[in-house]
This record gives sequence, structure tokens and C-alpha cells, in this order.
Amino acid sequence: MRRLIIVLALVAACGANAAQAIREVGYELLEQRERPGDHFTQGLYFDGEHWWESSGRYGQSWLARYSDPARPPVRRQWLAPNRFAEGLAVLGDRLFLLTWRAGELQVYRRDDLARIATRHYAGEGWGLTTDGKSLIMSDGSDKLAFRDPDTFAVSRRLRVHGGDADWSNLNELEYAHGLVWANIWQDTRIIAIDPASGEVRAQVDLAGLQPRASGPGAVANGIAWDRARDGLWVTGKLWPRLYLIRPAGLGFGDPRAGDDR
Repeated sequence: MRRLIIVLALVAACGANAAQAIREVGYELLEQRERPGDHFTQGLYFDGEHWWESSGRYGQSWLARYSDPARPPVRRQWLAPNRFAEGLAVLGDRLFLLTWRAGELQVYRRDDLARIATRHYAGEGWGLTTDGKSLIMSDGSDKLAFRDPDTFAVSRRLRVHGGDADWSNLNELEYAHGLVWANIWQDTRIIAIDPASGEVRAQVDLAGLQPRASGPGAVANGIAWDRARDGLWVTGKLWPRLYLIRPAGLGFGDPRAGDDR
């Protein structure tokens, strides 16, 4: 009887572990595009015609708009030498740019990149996206903060969990098909997060896209939803290419999903 109880306990434990495992999904590579390999990419956004990107490092940080990522930017704004550009979100006619340790959110006009406002926050700024109503921010922990676009006040916080794993170091964010996609700093995986519960729904490994000759700083970072082509543009810091991938499922490839932002 005792042996039977032990066996049943082991079976139950294995079943629980299996239930906790995060599903890894593959992807279809739709396109790749060349770009300069000196971008320390922090935030990335694509509206189907233009690209917006933020690039970090002290003394080298900028915000730019492109019509073609392989050509010089149409417009670029350099940040002060003591500001390190981080995550970027576009909502309506405004661009929202985080800074790393300065606790400063910079707000720009979308059409000409003129800076129009500044907001402040406690802690570090890493990634930023929007669900069309709130700004969603990461700070290098396993938490996401939902913030008001006008005041930047926090409306709620969400702990990311799943698979019995530590999901700290959440970095660049993108909202697509009702899920928050996140880079993980110094990790080749991007994860899909349920914005209601914080549960990690799936993971996609970008290791196959990592440049072969890359240094320790050339980590995967940058996700932009291409609604028209139903895919995600992904890249990394100091990567010489952008890749358009279509994950298997999670709203992608489903004609009923539509544009939910």
C-alpha cells in the first residue's frame, strides 16, 4: 500500500510539472531586412509604413523614424548625454519613451518628433507598449505596470508567472492579438503573456536568428507587430537585420482574430 501511495504521488508530481511546462511554439520566417549593425535597440514600432526605434547607451541615445530601416532616418532626436533611451510605445499622435535610470518618461509628437511633455516615475524603465488604453511598462523585474497615458500614474500591477520559472528581466514589450509579448534580457526567448492574469501562455525561441559573430551585448531585443502581414518584426541590440516571423497560433494566422488594438 505504501509503495502504491508513493507511485501515485510521483505520477501526480509529474503531471503537475507537465501542466506547468510553458509551451514552445515555432514560427514561420516571412522576411528579413538589412539595417545598420550599430543600433542598440531598445524599443521598436511599425505602423505598416514607418518604423520608430529607440537606441540606448549613455551619450549615444536617440529616437528615430524610418521609411526604410536600411537607409538613414527621416527624423531623429538625440537624447541628452545623461539619458539612456529605453522602451518605446506609440499611442495616437504621441510617442512615449522611457529612460533607464533617470526616472523620466519623455513624450514626443508622432509627426515631427518634437518633445511635448515629461513625466516621472520611480525605479528603472525597461520596456513599454500599449493595449490602446493603458501604457504597459516593464522595469527589469517579473512585474508589469499598467499606467495612464496622460499622467503615467499606475492603475494596476501584474506579476508574470507560469511554468514554475522566474520571469525576471522582462525587457522590450509589444502588444499583439490580445497578448503582451516580451523580450527577456540576455535570453533568446520571447514570451506571450496574458494581460489579465499574468500567465505566460507560450514562448518562441529566436536562437536561430542570433548573428553568429556577436558580442555579449548583442542580445535579442525589439518586437514590432506588423498587422497587415500578421507577423512580428524581431531583432536585437547590434543586430544587422530585422526578421519578420509569424508564430504558430496565439492569434497569428487566424482570420477571425482581426486587429484587436
